[in-house]
Amino acid sequence: MRSSAFVLVFLCFVADAAIVEHTFNVGNLTVSRLCEDRVITAVNGQLPGPTIEVDEGDTLVVHVTNESPYNMSIHWHGIFQMLSAWADGPNMVTQCPIRPGNSYTYKFNVTGQEGTLWWHAHVSFLRATVHGALIIRPRGGPKRCPFPQPHHEVPIVLGEWWKANVVDVADEAFLTGGNPNISDAFTINGQPGDSYECSKKHTYRLKVVAGKTYMLRIINSALNNQLFFKVAGHNFTVVAVDASYTKPYKTDVVVIAPGQTVDALMVADAAPGRYYMAARPYISTGPQGPPFDTTTTTGIVKYKSAHGSSPPAMPTMPPFNDTATAHRFFTEITGLLKPGRPTVPLVVDEQMFVTFGLGLAPCEPSQVRCNRTAGSFAGSMNNVSFRFPTTTSLLEAQYKGVSGVYTADFPNNPAALFDFTNLTVNTDPSLQPLRSTVKGTKLKKVKYNATVEMVLQNTAILGTENHPLHLHGFNFFVLAQGFGNFNATAAASSYNLVDPQVRNTVAVPVGGWAVIRFVANNPGVWILHCHLDAHLPFGLATAFEVANGPTAESTLPPPPPDYPTC
Repeated sequence: MRSSAFVLVFLCFVADAAIVEHTFNVGNLTVSRLCEDRVITAVNGQLPGPTIEVDEGDTLVVHVTNESPYNMSIHWHGIFQMLSAWADGPNMVTQCPIRPGNSYTYKFNVTGQEGTLWWHAHVSFLRATVHGALIIRPRGGPKRCPFPQPHHEVPIVLGEWWKANVVDVADEAFLTGGNPNISDAFTINGQPGDSYECSKKHTYRLKVVAGKTYMLRIINSALNNQLFFKVAGHNFTVVAVDASYTKPYKTDVVVIAPGQTVDALMVADAAPGRYYMAARPYISTGPQGPPFDTTTTTGIVKYKSAHGSSPPAMPTMPPFNDTATAHRFFTEITGLLKPGRPTVPLVVDEQMFVTFGLGLAPCEPSQVRCNRTAGSFAGSMNNVSFRFPTTTSLLEAQYKGVSGVYTADFPNNPAALFDFTNLTVNTDPSLQPLRSTVKGTKLKKVKYNATVEMVLQNTAILGTENHPLHLHGFNFFVLAQGFGNFNATAAASSYNLVDPQVRNTVAVPVGGWAVIRFVANNPGVWILHCHLDAHLPFGLATAFEVANGPTAESTLPPPPPDYPTC
């Protein structure tokens, strides 16, 4: 078993493929934050949880024992899970949950990926405290690392903190049919920082040596907020996003949506002293949007040669609604093609136009505090609000041919065409039916190895927002992004078919659209969902049913013996 630490020497070396084993004991942990003691759910008594390190080609085996009072599943965010869909982790999609007192072993090969990913709970809001970094090191020596080698690397896990129990927060939102209560703080590596009450000793600190280069492996594990991240007096060179290399991109600010990762090189080239690193939310909903956590989390970068105790310098943070800065960061990054890695497929087999956003649906009988007249918030894609099954996971139903769990008729196009991003959709009486959504478990069935292109169109129903959409089981090419309604003729000239960024989570611009393309070369059931956790129980999701290929090597094997049952 490899050990983990928060400051690690970065090495690229030749090694044989190994079996890397970890044991995760999920249980209660009492921590003190914001002047209060709080019992949280955590892995191995750590917040964040253990950092997992593997080399590309290794097999990862993680034995998870659920000693918490809640159902549990672990998702290995961004891992392809080639022919190991049973280990992907989303609750009721690829598995039933691990019940309290039970165990499940996740086993999968990590092939064709290098960089920073992460793992997290995929049940309720538990990923607020059940999460950690997953670092994949390249195989083949220093030449495999397409950037100057840093002297050290540091996971920077950005999170969100509630004084309340996060499961209670999620349950309360369901009962009312509305948004969950906002968080009380943001965190860096589990620490809120000294700008919060009672938090001077709960501040993450990074010691640096002048002239050295540090790789910050930045992960946004926050539930419901995209974040701006800066370090006073320092700039970054982004070299990877979502464990996919990029051409070097210089910036003084990182913008990162929930689920995304950014590998950024930072040279300690400022005058020796102390500097704040800081993160605060990027809010795209505008002044009429719901309330949000307006606080800022901080850590301290301290030069080892610095003397004295003067206050750290604070970076100038972008305004909360700085969409221009966010869009520039999200769109200017380009991919770095490495020999042997997939290039953009030019022939499309499945063309989909998917509108998504929030709408309304009738209150469920169990939503006892829901406004029966107004209805409950419902996320939807092409007017279908995704309903999770309750008795059999989607993957098991697909594998065993169980009928009645889902239908394979998710529409390729929206039910109606309208001015998608015009806010008058909320006041025009003739368009009121568009505010209602239909609940169902509808999957999109695609053939093995088919190339799928999706136009992801944001809608203005109940307001516009930047939504981070995460696809399990695949990376995708982000061909283009823009504001307003997608126009195929105008957008075609902007497609990047040469060096687009490669992602597993795309932040679709507020009131805008994005075009993604991927090859469905991995049989199983793979969910596509908004990674703002408040929107997943609303139903802002769909899933792909990818058929087996023609050979044994392209056919999903049976589930493992300890596969959880409902």
